[in-house]
Amino acid sequence: MSSSSTSIMDNLFQRSLEDLIKGFRLQLLGESNFISRALEEIRREIKVTDLSTKSTALHKLSYLAALHGVDMSWAAFHAVEVVSSPRFQHKRIGYQAITQSFHEQTSVLLLITNQVRKDLNSANEYEVSLALECLSRIGTHDLARDLTPEVFTLLGSSKAFVKKKAIGVVLRVFEKYPDAVKVCFKRLVENLESSDPQILSAVVGVFCELATRDPGSCLPLAPELYKVLVDSRNNWVLIKVLKIFAKLASVEPRLGKKVAEPICEHMRRTVAKSLVFECIRTVVSSLSDHEAAVKLAVAKIREFLVEDDPNLKYLGLNALSIVAPKHLWAVLENKEAVVKALSDEDPNVKLEALHLLMAMVNEDNVLDISRILMNYALKSDPLFCNEIIFSVLSACSRNAYEIIVDFDWYVSLLGEMARIPHCQRGEEIEHQLIDIGMRVRDARPQLVRVSWALLIDPALLGNLFLHPILSAAAWVSGEYVEFCKNPYETVEALLQPRTGLLPPSIRAVYIHSAFKVLVFCLRSYFSAEESTLSFSAQEFSSASSSMNAFTYESILNLVNVIELGLVPLSGTHDVEVQERTKNVLGFIVMIKQDLSEKLNLQDSETEVFRVTAFMEDVFSEELGPVSATAQEKVCVPGGLELKENLGDLEEICGEFLKPVESDSVSYTDKISFSVSKLRIRGQQEASSSTSPPHEASSLLAEHRKRHGMYYLPSQKDDPESNGNDYPLANELANEISPDPFNPKKNPNKSKQRPVVVKLEEGDESRNPPQAKSNIETVNDDESLSRAIQSALLVKNKGKEKDTNPNSEQQKQEESSRIEDHQNSEKKKKKKKKKKNGESSSKHKSRGRNEVASASEQVIIPDYLL
Repeated sequence: MSSSSTSIMDNLFQRSLEDLIKGFRLQLLGESNFISRALEEIRREIKVTDLSTKSTALHKLSYLAALHGVDMSWAAFHAVEVVSSPRFQHKRIGYQAITQSFHEQTSVLLLITNQVRKDLNSANEYEVSLALECLSRIGTHDLARDLTPEVFTLLGSSKAFVKKKAIGVVLRVFEKYPDAVKVCFKRLVENLESSDPQILSAVVGVFCELATRDPGSCLPLAPELYKVLVDSRNNWVLIKVLKIFAKLASVEPRLGKKVAEPICEHMRRTVAKSLVFECIRTVVSSLSDHEAAVKLAVAKIREFLVEDDPNLKYLGLNALSIVAPKHLWAVLENKEAVVKALSDEDPNVKLEALHLLMAMVNEDNVLDISRILMNYALKSDPLFCNEIIFSVLSACSRNAYEIIVDFDWYVSLLGEMARIPHCQRGEEIEHQLIDIGMRVRDARPQLVRVSWALLIDPALLGNLFLHPILSAAAWVSGEYVEFCKNPYETVEALLQPRTGLLPPSIRAVYIHSAFKVLVFCLRSYFSAEESTLSFSAQEFSSASSSMNAFTYESILNLVNVIELGLVPLSGTHDVEVQERTKNVLGFIVMIKQDLSEKLNLQDSETEVFRVTAFMEDVFSEELGPVSATAQEKVCVPGGLELKENLGDLEEICGEFLKPVESDSVSYTDKISFSVSKLRIRGQQEASSSTSPPHEASSLLAEHRKRHGMYYLPSQKDDPESNGNDYPLANELANEISPDPFNPKKNPNKSKQRPVVVKLEEGDESRNPPQAKSNIETVNDDESLSRAIQSALLVKNKGKEKDTNPNSEQQKQEESSRIEDHQNSEKKKKKKKKKKNGESSSKHKSRGRNEVASASEQVIIPDYLL
């Protein structure tokens, strides 16, 4: 009596879920404390025997777990107790808690098997619905095996509400227990002939999922699905059927000829945009060989592109992107609509239009498309502007610039990209400026001119995103100084005071490039009779383009300018800048005495001549692209233990291994130590005949002899080269192209494409092959596919005999299948596990062979094809 009164009192004063929610709204601060108190209250209430109190507590716990992430695994047994209540309200709360918290490792999961079976056999359709929904969420192998007979029975229920839920749960049962296909598959197929749109929608959805996992297993169902495609007027059913046929057509190409006409008929008659788009997607993805269907689909795509609704416009662009690989003409026909979409307000529409334009780029239209995109980049927001720049850079550099014919135009385009207000792609532009210089010799003169224009542009110094571009421009100016029109102006640009705005790593590149220019000018002065460039002191100051000979005054003036610009940097705090500055100043001190005494500087016995020749020899090796797989070719030295434990290293060298806090490694660190050949053409032959061999050249020749496989061939190092594999440079143009966005002439007709040094292995690594379309399925999907194929084989064999689905013979066969299934499961449970691994593997291989032979016999009926 006291226990009963206690339960009544607890239930009377128990807070409901509504009270808990109101309490949360009143908690402005300290929400975690409120949750803790609520959990203590729930733990106390859930232990009582009264199911009303227990269900209310469980309801509140489910709310806290869903919205606040509270762990409710400890209440699993209490959820099982609430489910066993005869009241529907309690059952609903219990099933909700089970589906929310149970998983395959839940210890009390097996306790709900009998209760779920009981509810599946209930006369109350809503209790059956709760049990089916629970099974679809937490169904395991054991639950699916034990409840397969009940699911089979519900597939033939006279209540549409129950039948459609039973059809939906079949997919989970098949996935967890593939043997259930033998029992339920035939009745599932029979529901394809149902006149109820809800049941038909449910069963078509199940087959759509099965076809997605393995299209071949559902191929024999093509006649039934074709009938649905022709007769159904439910848009959502038709969309699912179209998805199925899109998968089946990839397995059986002959199927496309049969379904093309019904799909086209749906496109012509329907006004539902969702169905029209699904028809379009089916045609362009799986029926692309049927010309009439493709033309109709493209016409419908054009209607989507002119819609004001951004969602429909995006769908039209998406459909064009699908059809583009096989039918590029469809994109070209709608080029105006695609270009117009670049100015749309919706960012997704703009991105899809950009991707479409990039898909149609080739060497004939790359200039026009780049001009269009750059004009849009100038007036776009920062995000889309940089997306445009990145797309152009990626498309033009693909496969070692295979679509670029006029590299002078492209180098000018890279320079103009740097001047776009919102440009933040400095690293990508930097990489391509250097890469083109190393790969394309014809592009070096224009590359030097563009680099000089970038170096003197004051607007670029204050933009952190463009500093990498300035680093590449400085490196190019020093590396290919022989193409420089006025070395004096280049030195002034490299050592201007405004370079103090740059980070130290980039200033180090500037200083090293100025050093290269100085060495080139000195060496050219010493080889004046072979030189084609010349300057006087007045010509240096006036930046005149007429050059006949380096003079003593011009060389002395250049040395003084470099010394004046570097002396303030000798005391900088950055080690890299200080070291490079002192190296150049030390070189100047070595040569300045001979310069000031006006000795015969061309005499090989003078110190200035020997030092200059030595530095020229250091810079003599021309750089080229390096294969991405070059490191893999290096043999590991014998005795090198890469996996040896180095735990004692910290004890031995602890004080030397302390981490140094510094900025991240800049891109210039990769190129700051690089040197280049600074001679003009013809200088090598003369120097080899007048100068003795130097130590650096002999060491370099020895290194090249030992590691020749990592060097690129070039005509100056290979006496047998005929010069065809490394073209001569273009003649210097008078000035940079003023507007690379609007070229005046077609480069394809004006000159041939220069030779581009291409590394087969390295360049292929930049463009990884596409992922394989046939992905291996997991073992569960394979077993499910084999079970479906076996069931369909049996169905096809007995189709002629079983003409009346309601005959007594069919009912006896169905009941016998259930009995056989139950008997076989009982026998399996009684058997002991005595099979070893060898016998198991033999059984599995034999089973696969049998199913493989059966699947080969499953063919689509000829009357449909």
